Amino acid sequence: MDFELNEDQKMIREMVRNFAEQEIRPGVQNRDEEGRFIGELLPGLAELGLLGMIVPEAYGGSGLDSVAYAVAIEELARVCPSTAVTVSVTNSVCQEPILRFGSEEQKRRFLPPLASGRQLGGFCLTEPGAGSDAGALKTRAVRDGDRYVLNGSKAWITNTHVGKTFIVLANVNPDLGHRGITAFVVTSDLPGFTFLPEEKKMGLRASITSGVAFEDCPVPVANRLGEEGMGMKIALATLDSSRIGIAAQAVGIGQGALEEAVRYGLGRETFGKPIAEHQAIQFMLAEAATNLEAARLLTYRAAAMKDEAIPGLSRASSMAKLYASEAAKAVCDSAVQIHGAYGYSREYAVERFYRDVRVTTIYEGTSEVQRMVIARSLLK
Repeated sequence: MDFELNEDQKMIREMVRNFAEQEIRPGVQNRDEEGRFIGELLPGLAELGLLGMIVPEAYGGSGLDSVAYAVAIEELARVCPSTAVTVSVTNSVCQEPILRFGSEEQKRRFLPPLASGRQLGGFCLTEPGAGSDAGALKTRAVRDGDRYVLNGSKAWITNTHVGKTFIVLANVNPDLGHRGITAFVVTSDLPGFTFLPEEKKMGLRASITSGVAFEDCPVPVANRLGEEGMGMKIALATLDSSRIGIAAQAVGIGQGALEEAVRYGLGRETFGKPIAEHQAIQFMLAEAATNLEAARLLTYRAAAMKDEAIPGLSRASSMAKLYASEAAKAVCDSAVQIHGAYGYSREYAVERFYRDVRVTTIYEGTSEVQRMVIARSLLK
C-alpha cells in the first residue's frame, strides 16, 4: 500500500496552492462580505486547467486522475470554499455525467467549452419538495416529436446565473415513479429556461446558488443523456463520484481552519505564555489534526478506488463524505473556540470557515443519507 502522492499529484498540489495563496486569498474576505461571485478568478482557474480536470485532453480537458482532482479541490477549499464548490460542481456533476453517459456527439458538443472554462455547468436534481427523496421530483418532460417539453422547477442549484450547461433530471412518465426519471443536457439559452433569484446563504457567499424554472422549455431529443428512464441511475452514479469532491472540500476547509487556529494559538498569550502551550488547547489541536488526516485518507482512498475501478465506490465515497464533513465541522468549531471572542468576529477567517463548512453535511446527500447508503451496503 502506497500512501504517498505521486509526482504529478504533488505538482498539482503545489500549483493549486500557489494560485490559491497568490490570486485567491487577497480578495477572499471582501468577496464573502459583499456576496460577490468569484468571476475574476475564472480566467486563472481555466488557464491552469482546473475547470476541466477530469475530462480527457481529446475533449479539451486536463485528463487528471481522481486523486489529483481531490487534491486540487482540497487546496482551493483551504483558502476559499466558494471557489472550491464552483470548480467542483462544473467538473463533477456536469462534465462527468456527459463524459460517462453521453454519446460521442454530445461529448464533442458540450465538453470542450466546459472543460476549457469558457462555460460553467451545474446539476439540477433537487426540487422544493424533493431533496433527499430524489425519486419524488415533479419536473416533467413530455415527448413532442424531436423534442421534450420541460415544466417544473429546481432548487439549490450551484452555478446558476453564471453557468450555461446543466444536467437536468425530469420525469417522462410519473406512473413509473423513479423508473420514469430521465436526464437531459439543458442550456440556459433555451426558451422557457429561467434562473430564479439568488439565495441569501449563510456561507459560501462568493458562489452562486438559486432555483431554476422551466416553462414549456423545448429540449431537443439529441440532448437526452442515455435512454428514457436512466435518469436515476445517472444521478446516483454521478453522486457516488461527486461526493469525493465534497469530501475533499470539507478536508480543505478543516485544514484552513486548523492552520488559523495553530497560528492564533502561537501568537495569543494568556497567563504569561502562548495559549498553544496550554494542554487544553494542545488537545483540541491534536484531535482536529488526527480527524482531518483520517478524513483525508478516506477521501484519497475513495478517489483511488474510482481511478482503479475497484468495487464498492458508493460506500467508500459515502464514508469519505460523511466522515470528512462531520470532522471538518468539528474542527471549525474548535478553531472558533480557540480564538475565543475573536473567533466570533468577521475579522478572522475562522468565522467564515465556520459558516462555509456547515453545508458540507447537507448538500450532495445529507449525513443521514450517507449513513443510509453505508448501512444498505452492509446489509445486502
